[in-house]
Amino acid sequence: MGMGTSNFVIRWINFLTMLLAIAVAIFGVWMSTHHDGCRKSLTLPVLGLGGFIFLVSMIGFLGALKKNAILLWIYLILLCMILVAILVFTVLAFIITNNGSGHNVSGLRYKEYQLKDYSSWFLKQLNNTDNWKRLKSCLVKSEDCNNIAKQYKTLKQYKMAKLTPIEAGCCRPPSECGYPVVNASYYDLSFHPVSSNEDCKLYKNSRVVKCYNCDSCKAGVAQYMKTEWRVVAIFNLALFVVLSIIYFVGCCARRNAGRTRQSKV
Repeated sequence: MGMGTSNFVIRWINFLTMLLAIAVAIFGVWMSTHHDGCRKSLTLPVLGLGGFIFLVSMIGFLGALKKNAILLWIYLILLCMILVAILVFTVLAFIITNNGSGHNVSGLRYKEYQLKDYSSWFLKQLNNTDNWKRLKSCLVKSEDCNNIAKQYKTLKQYKMAKLTPIEAGCCRPPSECGYPVVNASYYDLSFHPVSSNEDCKLYKNSRVVKCYNCDSCKAGVAQYMKTEWRVVAIFNLALFVVLSIIYFVGCCARRNAGRTRQSKV
């Protein structure tokens, strides 16, 4: 790739990523002022990501603009670190999310999930008391279970509903308990459960209790996390390809900058 072309491409790519970094930082600030405590925990990572992208982009932009081989070396080293980190995270994400799938239940349009089906990493994170206490607090605040009652006002609508993994695991007792359904938010708990599953005893009709302490709720969260991680992993694969191309162009720009410096000497 020619000297002018490689420098031009690197300059504009990094100028655009600097604008992206500023947008990410603004989004992080917005999150800190417009969301509850659960989502505010993401503020620092988002701001950190925006700051790091801006720093790397600035180094690459200045290196290409001034044809400075040292800055371009630093840029390539940082970009290589990012590529390695993306690759490692993506591989781990696919390994962690390889296990776990729902179980079909007769008469239901959605699946139920069991915690034991998921990877040991998910089990360790979700069975950690402090971790689950924070997650449970967020689930209660999310109002997902209360929204089910608002969305499905008749028993027929509720039985025909296609619930999400979290709704299926956290907002209702497992089907094997056999509790008669009164409506979308109430089960007849006077009925003696037909299963020895501990979740049957943990479920309560109270909006702040529901099945938030159940393994079925943890399994629903695990399935949600698995789906989200798979999406992120696929996105990372695409990002890895794009950054690899940028890295190649950056190598050309650094090589050309080195030649320019030698010719001046």
